[in-house]
Amino acid sequence: MIDTASVPQDSASSPGHPRRPNRYRADTDRFRTPSRLLNLLLTMGLCLAFGGCAKFSQLFAVTHPSDQPVDRQQQAIVTRLKALVEPDLQDNLTTALPAVRKSLADQTHKIAKFKRNLVLRTLADPWDGLAAAEQAGLLAATAAESGVEGLPAVIDILEGGMDRTGASFAPLTFPVTLATDDLLTFLTDVLEQAYQDREQALRHLSPQDREFLFTQARPLVEHFIPQVAPPAQLSEAEAAARYATLLMQQVDYASLISAAQRLARLGNRKFLQQLDIALHNRKPIGQTVPGITGDLLLAQQTSYGLVVVGGHGPNTYDLEKGAALIIDLGGNDTYRGTIGASPNSDLGNSVVLDLSGNDTYQPAPLGLATGRAGIGIVIDHSGNDTYRLAPGSGGVGLAGLGILYDGEGQDIYEGNRFTQGAAFGGFGLLVDRAGDDRYSSFGYALGFGAPLGVGALIDVSGNDSYECGGRYPSAYNETDAPNAHPQDPAFQYDCFGLGTGSGLRVFSKQPAHRALSLAGGWGLFIDLDGRDRYRSANFSQGHGYFFGLGVKLDLNGDDEHQAARYGHGTAAHFGVGLNIDYQGKDRYGSKGPFYNGGAAWDGCVGLAVDGGTDSDFYDLPASTGLGMGDLGGWGLFIEEGGADQYAVSRGLGQGAEHSIGAFFDLEGRDDYSSVPPPATGVRPERLNRKTFIENEGSLFIDR
Repeated sequence: MIDTASVPQDSASSPGHPRRPNRYRADTDRFRTPSRLLNLLLTMGLCLAFGGCAKFSQLFAVTHPSDQPVDRQQQAIVTRLKALVEPDLQDNLTTALPAVRKSLADQTHKIAKFKRNLVLRTLADPWDGLAAAEQAGLLAATAAESGVEGLPAVIDILEGGMDRTGASFAPLTFPVTLATDDLLTFLTDVLEQAYQDREQALRHLSPQDREFLFTQARPLVEHFIPQVAPPAQLSEAEAAARYATLLMQQVDYASLISAAQRLARLGNRKFLQQLDIALHNRKPIGQTVPGITGDLLLAQQTSYGLVVVGGHGPNTYDLEKGAALIIDLGGNDTYRGTIGASPNSDLGNSVVLDLSGNDTYQPAPLGLATGRAGIGIVIDHSGNDTYRLAPGSGGVGLAGLGILYDGEGQDIYEGNRFTQGAAFGGFGLLVDRAGDDRYSSFGYALGFGAPLGVGALIDVSGNDSYECGGRYPSAYNETDAPNAHPQDPAFQYDCFGLGTGSGLRVFSKQPAHRALSLAGGWGLFIDLDGRDRYRSANFSQGHGYFFGLGVKLDLNGDDEHQAARYGHGTAAHFGVGLNIDYQGKDRYGSKGPFYNGGAAWDGCVGLAVDGGTDSDFYDLPASTGLGMGDLGGWGLFIEEGGADQYAVSRGLGQGAEHSIGAFFDLEGRDDYSSVPPPATGVRPERLNRKTFIENEGSLFIDR
């Protein structure tokens, strides 16, 4: 079991790493009750606005007035929409609705290890669980909007969704002096405490198991797929099950969370400004460090690893053995190798803080902001940066926590698989606070949660573009397009990204094989503002697969959402998918051929919502959806208002095989002229101000 007890870490020590006297007061209590997170964030906003509340300033740091968090909970829509549509479901689907709800809640014969409470809660009560997932997402958005100082709160909120909390600790007070020795001592004290946290977390592991958690991370990143079929892939399933079991039963994950929160505070802008001022006139040292070019103001080997401070000019950091801490004060820098990531199972924590400059990151696999049985953090405060991300890098957690934070600039993220907010058995986070950014990945990325993982991407502002797919051919090609070639329009690819949670489903008739199946994690994608464009292949944009939870929230802007099979709030095999666009004139499209916009297949829950009263266009002639359920699914689509246009081949409230499929357009004069008529040739029943019930599980309502 994961130990979530509050264990103070400040007094811990280990052989060979004696504690130094602590020069800094540690009097800030931690808040660990999830229900108090909203109050914490709101209080933080008031404190910062009036310049007081020293305790909060120590934990989150003082931010500028423009950085004050906004209460995003006011945008919550799921609970409000439940009150508007649930009575219609109960009145019109009197037999099917209670039967489907009962079936969803029954987990008797659905085998998977480590099912998460938030998923089970949603299957038992779709509205309740979806509202909780939305609330957690909006809380995380509020914290991310406050800047780098909000990272500890983001960690708390999202780990809470995975039933995990950090060990209580008292963070060190930031120095108020410009004395260089005091500032550097503060840094090394934080590194010491984070080291002790990690040792506490891994204390029950044998040396062999500790090495297994480190080395097995790479094959998981390189070969993970959501469904395996023994005997060919049995060894992969066995290794994944061992990995997950070690994490759950022998790792004190609460201490890893605390280590990540301690280290994330080093990105505090005010503190780094103090450090920059203190070192401004410091002359470069004559010492050279292998793999590093450019001016260095400090280079020191410690028991935690290399500590380096780079100057204001261009530097190159090409490190195979990593570093415990790199602080770069400015310049257009280049990073290669192992950067903000663990080089081996002994040196588990690594942090990079880059204050400014147009930087280029070209890491090794699992080599940038990767928590690999430890903590990996990269914080780049400003500049137009380019991230060329190898597999397993860019905010990735693998039995650890990996965080990539980019503050400002027009940034480019080019990713392979398992990048940009992805996790298996850990926490992976990418936060980009400002700029018109470009994100791309082949798959399993951009907010992807594998078993026991929460992977999240949060973009606060800017007109951004997101692409996922184009590399991994879909198994559906064998049945849907057996003669198609990769260049053909009918050829399908898989994505598993942009807010996708997926389990590892062992597809076998043998009970011993099926018992290796692992329930999915939580994939979260949030874009707070801007005119954004989304392009993705199968399984994406708020998709849950095999007890996984996938959530995509776009809070504002006129957006274009292009997906494919299982896109826009969909789920399969006991998963949960949620897609909400809160406002703006939006356009939805899909390559198809099936399931977009609130579609649920095989005992799962899918909800797609477009909020606000702007006019939207659903350009889906090649696909089906907008409220579909099959094989015991609960699939809903809700359009809140506007003069909308619909072009979809089949769906708009269609349930089959003991399912619920419901479509609601709550306001506006809409255009259904592009909806094909039923096979009988009569005029389509999908019209303004009409209610249509095709069968006991199907419901169409236009108000």
